Amino acid sequence: MDAASTSTYQACQNICSPYTSAMSSERDDLNAKDDDMTFCMSNYAKEALKMMFMMRSHNMLTDVILEVKHELFPAHKVVLSAASPYFKAMFTGGLKESEMSRIKLQGVCPTAMGRIIYFMYTGHIRVTEVTVCQLLPAATMFQVPNVIDACCAFLERQLDPTNAIGIANFAEQHGCIELHRKANHFIERHFTQVCQEEEFLQLSAYQLIALIRRDELNVQGEREVYNAVLKWVKYDEENRYPKMEHILFSVRCQFLTPTFLREQMKNCDVLRKVPACREYLAKIFKDLTLHKRPIVKERNPNTTRMIFVAGGFYRQSLDILEAYNVDDKTWTSLPNLRIPRSGLGAAFLKGVFYAVGGRNNSLGTTYDSDWVDRYNALTEQWRPCAPMSVPRHRVGVAVMDELMYAVGGSAGSEYHNTVEYFDPEIDRWFLVQPMQAKRLGVGVVVVNRLLYAIGGFDGIERLASVECYHPENNEWNFVPSMSCGRSGAGVAAINQYIYVVGGFDGSRQLSLVERYDTENQVWDQVAPIKIARSALSLTSLDGKLYAIGGFDGTNFLTIVEVYNPKTNLWEEGTPLSSGRSGHASAVIYQPSCVASFMDCFEKENLNRETNFDNFPANDNSTNNSPNESSNRTGEANSNSQGQFQSSYNSAGCRNCKITNQSPENDVSKVEEDLKMHFKRRHKCCLLKFLKSYSQNEKFKKLSDHTLFTSFTLNDLMLYLDKQGSLNNSNNSFASCIITRKTYSNEVNRKKEESEGENSESDSFQQQRKKQGNEE
Repeated sequence: MDAASTSTYQACQNICSPYTSAMSSERDDLNAKDDDMTFCMSNYAKEALKMMFMMRSHNMLTDVILEVKHELFPAHKVVLSAASPYFKAMFTGGLKESEMSRIKLQGVCPTAMGRIIYFMYTGHIRVTEVTVCQLLPAATMFQVPNVIDACCAFLERQLDPTNAIGIANFAEQHGCIELHRKANHFIERHFTQVCQEEEFLQLSAYQLIALIRRDELNVQGEREVYNAVLKWVKYDEENRYPKMEHILFSVRCQFLTPTFLREQMKNCDVLRKVPACREYLAKIFKDLTLHKRPIVKERNPNTTRMIFVAGGFYRQSLDILEAYNVDDKTWTSLPNLRIPRSGLGAAFLKGVFYAVGGRNNSLGTTYDSDWVDRYNALTEQWRPCAPMSVPRHRVGVAVMDELMYAVGGSAGSEYHNTVEYFDPEIDRWFLVQPMQAKRLGVGVVVVNRLLYAIGGFDGIERLASVECYHPENNEWNFVPSMSCGRSGAGVAAINQYIYVVGGFDGSRQLSLVERYDTENQVWDQVAPIKIARSALSLTSLDGKLYAIGGFDGTNFLTIVEVYNPKTNLWEEGTPLSSGRSGHASAVIYQPSCVASFMDCFEKENLNRETNFDNFPANDNSTNNSPNESSNRTGEANSNSQGQFQSSYNSAGCRNCKITNQSPENDVSKVEEDLKMHFKRRHKCCLLKFLKSYSQNEKFKKLSDHTLFTSFTLNDLMLYLDKQGSLNNSNNSFASCIITRKTYSNEVNRKKEESEGENSESDSFQQQRKKQGNEE
């Protein structure tokens, strides 16, 4: 390139600096020269559409008028065809409309039509709670994918337990596959809260069956599913009870407890009307008491599962609590135990992690503990429960029939054969028939509602014997023994098999792994662990065993080994953050955002002078009275300090922080709290406010607050009617809200219509400024 060409090139660069330019790699034509350049004006199309929108606003060169319910929308066919395959087919496919200048459209409302045309010219769309139900069908009809995506994104952000079923159905009707998947995911994850809402009660029998058949329902127990079905039937009992038999087959009743089944068959009015249901439950009750293996698989909740590891010993007792995430293979530190302890037991029961017994062997102090603490993952706090009847060091802990059993252990030089169970509903321990042998460092596990106590140390020798507890008979029986005696072994079950890993035989740590087939009652050996050890913990998750930590005779170990029974191989997993032995572990399900009955218990424990729920309720069917277990030996220590009313059914959003304030409270303070809840979208809190203040004249002016526009008129009417507020002639607060909401809806409707009309006549500059403000 000569000097003149270089000068020209630089001049062109200066002139075209507002635009992007690049040398083209392709020839524009066969005669292109080496010094030719291609320029790309990035905002050209935008400016062209801007001009076309302005021309449309002034009705210049428009060649078609769309008529929607007596409203007219002038437009350019080329723009409509470029933005919508629907219009492209209409205007270029040789159809009759291609020759028409005025076309009448059916199945779309004027507001949605105006907004979609506005989008076609500008690329901007505003989606609101009012317009989304009109926009999505229209965008689907006209095949405008960007608007469909915008509506789906908006609805996804609106998902909550009150509307998730409706959004899922809406998405399915309009072919929004991804939104439908996410809404179903939300329903599964928050089933406990979704089943309390009106939408759930409006499901058809077919829809209900499809929902409760899902493996992924995030429930703490099958009782939640059963109660949800019963609630659905009672909502329209006369029409629905004949369908109960078919629906009940979809509930996994094999995982209900015999006590609960007995209560339902005795007291449930719906079951009395359907003898076939009672017969079905009676058969399941018999199978459970005969300890038959369930013919259906247990649910696999749609939530993160983690392995909690608590306490342990390294030079002294530890107060560590860590969680292992199986998905990303990482360990996370959680709030420490209330006291250091080793030789403790652990279990996960009804959404709460329990740390049971153990020894505090710290500098300057050593004692065995009868303490029981529970950790709530929602509140991230530890709280005490009722203590056991005796201290238990190196205790075995397992869960059966929604009760937590503590087996064996020691208190100082005294070794225990005693066994007791904890009922979390009433916070009490009850003794049962003791084992035939004393067992320290015993391994316990439950298979088919039978509690197995394996190995241990009786003060003289390491035991190879195994005992099995039958809750119906309240008795222990010996079953076939292991090949060698051991204590401090890891014990866990997968399906019908019990695995015993490692341990101490009195002279050395073991790498031996034995497996007991509970159906055929035989022992065999599987692949040994790589490092011999005792005082480890063993946990089963997703069909694999996790052997965690332990003591090899010299060192406290961090190693984690993972066993796959399908391959009969042990693989090394993510190690602990520090070595330890004598710790305890259990698998927990990460809770959903709404509290379980234990969260209400926690709140009442922390706030005895306030009532966060404002919705007291009792689920008597979930309370297991000690009198119902007359075959148990006796009652252990009674309640822990303070008994607090808690309810399985009365649980609400854990974000509810509105206290039961007196009417004399300052209005500005209440308004401040309301604004906080509105900002965080705590709708349940705001509804509870209506109940607390609906009859107080002092708070009437708060009904003018814009936060109440977050509810539909129907929601408010239903809620206030449920509380009896609409029938109260003195309830000026409630009537003020209803009046204001009705007026607000009318204003919003007219505003939407006005915006649609304005979009037809405003200039492009005005529309752009307005759109910028809206964004």
